[in-house]
Amino acid sequence: MSKPFVDSNVVLYLLSGDAVKADKAQAILVAGAVISIQVLNEVTSVCQRKLKMPWQEIDALLMAVKASCEVVPLTLASHEKAIELAKQHQLSFYDANIVACAVISGAPVLLTEDMHAGLQLGDMVLKNPFVEIQTS
Repeated sequence: MSKPFVDSNVVLYLLSGDAVKADKAQAILVAGAVISIQVLNEVTSVCQRKLKMPWQEIDALLMAVKASCEVVPLTLASHEKAIELAKQHQLSFYDANIVACAVISGAPVLLTEDMHAGLQLGDMVLKNPFVEIQTS
């Protein structure tokens, strides 16, 4: 079975005060996942601008994520696919870049909390990895 593709929000749960989601995110990454440069860019931006983390901590997080994940590049083909997907599925362009890389990588599933869960794109489906663990 191929590795899942992981969205930036799943990676960012590593930093969450929600221990259940943080543990789930860690388990996903430790088991092996695929991410794109766009995911690394978004994680870096959130850590720097929103969380105000020092660069040393950001570097450590990125190094750990890159060590446990296969990283795929942004390419002209992924850019063109992202535009197509954004138009067809009303995705933001940045989300569409992640979805495009996931589709091109051949991943069976894109794990994301904030996109269209259940959306089937060819052989890939978008799935929220936290739905079965949400508490009331």
